[in-house]
Amino acid sequence: MSKLIPLPFERPIVDLESQLEQLEQQLGRSPQLTDAVRQMRVELQRLTREVYENLRPWEVVSVARHTNRPQALDYVELIFDEFVELHGDRAFGDDRAILTGFAQLDDQKVLFVGQHKGRNLDERITHNYGMAHPEGYRKALMKMQLAAKYQLPIVCFIDTAGAFPGIGAEERGQAYQIAYNLREMSRVRTPIVCVVIGEGGSGGALGIGIGDHVAVLQYAYYSVISPEGCAGILWKHPKFADKAAEALRFTAPDLLKFGVIDEVVPEPLGGAHRDHRRMAITLKGTLLHALKQLKSLPLDELLNRRYDKFRRIGQFEEQHATTAESSAAS
Repeated sequence: MSKLIPLPFERPIVDLESQLEQLEQQLGRSPQLTDAVRQMRVELQRLTREVYENLRPWEVVSVARHTNRPQALDYVELIFDEFVELHGDRAFGDDRAILTGFAQLDDQKVLFVGQHKGRNLDERITHNYGMAHPEGYRKALMKMQLAAKYQLPIVCFIDTAGAFPGIGAEERGQAYQIAYNLREMSRVRTPIVCVVIGEGGSGGALGIGIGDHVAVLQYAYYSVISPEGCAGILWKHPKFADKAAEALRFTAPDLLKFGVIDEVVPEPLGGAHRDHRRMAITLKGTLLHALKQLKSLPLDELLNRRYDKFRRIGQFEEQHATTAESSAAS
């Protein structure tokens, strides 16, 4: 893992870490510094916990986009024992923004579907920054239907700013393919677990996000639109992205409260970008538990629950106009 690049709000943490490192280097020459080192470690944990427990939504977005945050291929290496990638959509090409393949999760065989952004420039270009074309969503759906045929559960990792908005993608039916995936994923006769591991942007995320159990990592976000996009529409300038992030209520605690997701997966102290391995261990436990619960359900009940789950999202109350007027008058 490359050297961590601190976020603006992490500066006090980084400064204290630097002081602690200097003190630890002197420990061999001055054993009497042991208590000071111990106290500083305690203070570092306290400060990190305090900072991360009070993150504003826009700061959560910066954590979700952190360059060192583990991505789909990192989790494939850390969580699954085997991975055999499946390519292509049998129609246009192999969209590398979405990776699919058979994987081994302990003693459980699964189909893995994940959006991968890439770490360096070459990798990001190869994977189109995790923004899929129609052929990517078509590939994902085809592999899911293959998994259902062989009674394999499906694990989807979501991490995208949104579906690719280019002319070619629109000409090849981007909106139609995402809508088609929504309908067909609701009918796939096998358990589906979806996890937002970083960004969950708009239909680009939802195109592989119809599942029986939907989880979001503690410092990830899941939204109908990016903060910059929302700011451009409502305030006519992306500089108001922080204000839009506050209004969108897309952080994991809000999503859980609104019933959009089923679980918030805790991250290591200071975020997943600080400890990939510990985050992977936690996430693996989440996947195993969710799959165990879902496998015990009859398929018809599973599909009915999946359909009802997404129908409940966005509930609202209706009131007759006359009743509303009389209430206002009183």
